[in-house]
Amino acid sequence: MSIQMTTPDQTTDKPALTVRRLTKNDQVILTVLAVAIGFLAGGAAIAFRHTIDLVQGLGYGFGGEHLVTIVSALPWWQVLLVPAVGGLAVGVFVHGLMPNQRPQGVADVIEANALRGGRMSLSSGLKAALVSAVSIGSGASVGREGPVVHLGASLGAWIAQRLHLGRSPSRTLLGCGVAAAVAASFNAPIAGTFFALEVVIGHYALTALAPVVIASVTGTIVSRMYYGDFPAFILPELHTITSFWEFPAFALLGVISAAIAIVFIRAAMVAEATVARVPLPSWTYPALGGLAVGAIGIFFPQVLGVGYEATDAALSERYDLWLLLALLVFKTAATAISLGTGFGGGVFSPSLVIGAMLGGAYGIIATSVFPELSSGHGAYTIVGMGAVAGAVLGAPISTILMIFELTGDYAITIAVMISTTIAAIITQQVHGYSFFTAQLKRRGMTVTGGHDVGLLRAGRVGDVMSKVYDAIAPTTPIPEVRKRLQRAPWGELFIIDESGRLTGVITFADLHETAFDTSHDAELMADNVARKRPTVLDSHDDLESAFKTFSISGEVNLPVVESRDNMHMIGVAQEHEIVLAYHRALNRAHGEERGGG
Repeated sequence: MSIQMTTPDQTTDKPALTVRRLTKNDQVILTVLAVAIGFLAGGAAIAFRHTIDLVQGLGYGFGGEHLVTIVSALPWWQVLLVPAVGGLAVGVFVHGLMPNQRPQGVADVIEANALRGGRMSLSSGLKAALVSAVSIGSGASVGREGPVVHLGASLGAWIAQRLHLGRSPSRTLLGCGVAAAVAASFNAPIAGTFFALEVVIGHYALTALAPVVIASVTGTIVSRMYYGDFPAFILPELHTITSFWEFPAFALLGVISAAIAIVFIRAAMVAEATVARVPLPSWTYPALGGLAVGAIGIFFPQVLGVGYEATDAALSERYDLWLLLALLVFKTAATAISLGTGFGGGVFSPSLVIGAMLGGAYGIIATSVFPELSSGHGAYTIVGMGAVAGAVLGAPISTILMIFELTGDYAITIAVMISTTIAAIITQQVHGYSFFTAQLKRRGMTVTGGHDVGLLRAGRVGDVMSKVYDAIAPTTPIPEVRKRLQRAPWGELFIIDESGRLTGVITFADLHETAFDTSHDAELMADNVARKRPTVLDSHDDLESAFKTFSISGEVNLPVVESRDNMHMIGVAQEHEIVLAYHRALNRAHGEERGGG
């Protein structure tokens, strides 16, 4: 009989080896972290709503979403003053403690993802959440989803920074926080997933999709464990599309929704620009905006806060045509004033409210014209919500999916797809920007191309320059200049004085007639024919600014200096080398997204 002996190491090493392999697998690590972020973001969404209720209770004596009912019974002076006092608190806090002395939101998340490799400050995220909670609780016409998205993204970015993760996993974890926050807010995990991928991350690679899905589902579970499995809105019964002849009506609603979305975005930008010209300290702006919003709220309390009660009423067909049209105008105005004067908050809820009012009014008119072909104006209310929100946010896919998750109605979702797609396309073609990208444009930032721009800004000229170049002294005779130009590696000579400063550049084109006329050789030196004050690159310039400099100058080679202050030359940058460096970085990033390294 033979007995096969096994050492203790052989029996114990297999589980240990498996564990080691799992802990070294990036996808396994991201999956575990996605679960943690889902729990944190879901909990943060719940805590944020409680903070809003606390502030609202202090101002109005009631916490909850049914603000219209309560405010209608309050004295006019309270309705007027609560938003103003809340605005004063917001203004003082933002002026003293917020970066750049402004609230933060989804646009800052997009910027962090595209331009900063997913890096965000948790302390700024917590401060921004507090500013938004005070804004919403005091009655400002803003949404709560944007602040929750910012808070969830801050949590994901904080975990990535604590673990010293690279650019690609950091962006993925930021997206996990976004997805979990949206899912927890709307009880809509699919919409949360696609909002994060569509608006923030910018791609649907499996390496990002899997963690984002897990975080979104986890955030939904946390929300349902606390609130129960209830939709964000009280929806009427399922709608059946009465006739295919309704689809042109849904398409026309998409066109009108695009117009309303463009008006909404521009109104907010105009309000911000107008307020900036008011000759008062900036910290007083939210208080002035609060007075204006409170004045509107005296007559139309539906504009105060997130507006979900008004949306539910429109969905249930409880508003007359005149009230729907009035709320369409005044909700747009109140939101533009709130955002323009510096209240913190998002635009998701306001755009849903505005879309509901538009859709309800359109549905009443369409039903009165073709009653036998109409599905009822409640159906148009749902379609209007999706169309306006999708166009404002620049997120038609996630908005369509959110409506489907809220309604579970396949027929009405087809109508939403038609209107939302048309509205988003028209808004993009006519206006060129979603609300968030318009905000970034006003700050002088362009994120077109997503994180590709971030890759350009992450690279430095000093990393791609060549240290091979031909330098001469300012006193070099012209005959020597001609000889050196023939051997110069870039067809250029760089004039360096005795202190090492770059003072000029010479090419054959700069020589003009002296290139072949030798009659004045004894009188001329390099300094006499050089092109003074040449265009230069700083070694610390990023590749994006280098591209712009090459484009403006028309050069293909540019001298690189240690700094523009000392003009000490250290190398030469070639345009094609910068293009190659960018493509190499882009290929590495795409490889990481596909899980290839």
